[in-house]
Order: sequence, then structure tokens, then C-alpha cells
Amino acid sequence: MREDGVMTTSSPPLPMTVPLPGMPERVTIYEVGPRDGLQNEKTVVPVEVKAQFVRRLLDAGLDTVELTSFVARDWVPQLGDAEDLLDLLGPLGTGRNRPVLVPNERGLDRALDKGVSAVAIFGSATESFARANLNRSVAETVEMFSAVVKRALDAGAWVRAYVSMSFGDPWEGPVPVRQVVDTSLRLMDLGCDQLSIGDTIGVATAGHVVQLLEALDEAGIGPDQCAVHFHDTYGQALSNTLTALQHGVRVVDASTGGLGGCPFARSATGNLATEDLVWALDGLGVEHGVDLTALVQTSSWMAEQLGRPAPSRVVRALAGS
Repeated sequence: MREDGVMTTSSPPLPMTVPLPGMPERVTIYEVGPRDGLQNEKTVVPVEVKAQFVRRLLDAGLDTVELTSFVARDWVPQLGDAEDLLDLLGPLGTGRNRPVLVPNERGLDRALDKGVSAVAIFGSATESFARANLNRSVAETVEMFSAVVKRALDAGAWVRAYVSMSFGDPWEGPVPVRQVVDTSLRLMDLGCDQLSIGDTIGVATAGHVVQLLEALDEAGIGPDQCAVHFHDTYGQALSNTLTALQHGVRVVDASTGGLGGCPFARSATGNLATEDLVWALDGLGVEHGVDLTALVQTSSWMAEQLGRPAPSRVVRALAGS
């Protein structure tokens, strides 16, 4: 309140900056909200809203945004408008920082026809999920992706490999570290540029994260080649992410508002919320390039489009501040 009695609007609270040993100077946030965040929604979000969502994310400072998946509409109807989204985005929808998911060669053809220059493939560390997701064994999935990756690289595209179910599987239970490493090596041996380690059902804890990262490093996949992708089913996503950062990882997948899930693994809940990650990084003095206020506004706007509150605790706290 001013001396004249007029109430003033206070700025949103910010965390005190207190660095921790072992943390990087800068982290790249790989935003998955438009793809992983929306693919599990019960209703199909209009493509015009998706395009506005992407533009708002870019305006908030998120440089790397995974836009959509060129999957068959029958498989994931929420993402059946991939071409339309790319048309609406125009030049904003292409470039190395605008990856799209491609499930097979047909998906790659559709993506390349739209001028995409960054793609992601989605493998599994377990046989059960490989069957549920792509109706193939792990070996058959890798064989299928061999042609996809080769053609993408020949076209000059950057390629990311997701290895899902890296910590636990709803059908098989805990996944042996060696099994995850073997699948990761198969995918990276195809020529992929980056490996995203996915905790698809959110069961990982910090010690498990360290054990897997160390095993991958010993096998020749260093933390500089890895990203981490944690779901927050048991409230461990942020803890696991900070542990990964202390062990050399510099790329973190996150979803604005904490949206997300997997339509082929019903126990998979929302992703690590980008706002929760940004708040933690601000408190640690780690650079990331994102405007938290603009991001919270975007999450609140998207929550209105979806008709429900954003799962992110930071969004809930700051939107009412």
C-alpha cells in the first residue's frame, strides 16, 4: 500500500537463488506440451487452439517445442490434425527446435512433406509396452525404426529416440537396468542424435535414476547425449530431474501445466510441469531462458480451454497470487 492509502499490485513471488553443487549453468527445456501434453485428453483440442498454444510457448521463451505426432488418426485422434497444425504455424513449425514424433515410415513421409527437419521415434524397453504401443516386439520395433532413422538422417533431419518404460512397466513391473541399456544402445546405434529416457508411469526414484545414468555412461551413452522425461504419478518427477542434472544431464522434457499421459499405458499420469521445473531452476540459479510469468499465463489459458485446472503446483500458486 502506498503512503496515500492506494493499494498497489505486488509482483509474483520468486524463489531465493541458492545454488547447489553439481548443477549446470544452463539447462535446455524440451517442451512436450503440444504433443505429450495433449495426446491423452478426452476431447480433441481445436487445431487453432493448438497453434496459439505453440505460439504462446515460444513467446514465453521455450525455444525447443515438440509440436505433434504424425500418428494415424485412428490411433490417437487428439493428434490427427498434424498437417493442419504445421500449415497454421508456417515457418514457426519447422527447424531443428520443432521436432515431431513419427511412429513409422508413413509418419516420416507425412512429416518430411511438411518440411519438418527434426523427428523423434518412440521405442520401449519392455516387450509388453512395445506390443501395446506398436504391436511389435522390441526387436521388430528397432528394425522398423532402422529405415525411419536412416531416411530421416539422409534428409538432413535431427533425430531423437525415446526409450519408454525405462524404470517400470504396468504389466512387467520394475524394469532391469541392463534391459534398458540394451534397448537404448540398439536405438542409438541407428544413428540417433539424442536419447530421451522415459519414466512413462512415474515410478522412478533418485537412486534408480543414478544407477541407470551410470550404466548408460559405462555402455557409451553419456549424459551429454541424454534427456530425461519423468511423469509425476508419485510426485517424484522434479526430484528425479534434479538428480539427473547433478549427474550430467542437460536436457529436460517437461509439459506446460503438467499436462500429459500415454493413451497406451493407463497408469501414466501427467508430465513434470514446466513451471515447477522453471521455479526450481530459478531457485538454483540455473539459466533456462523462460519467462515464468508468461508461462503461467499460458497454462492458465490452456486450462480454460480444457475446462479443468492445471496440475502444476506452481501454476496454482502463482495464478492466484
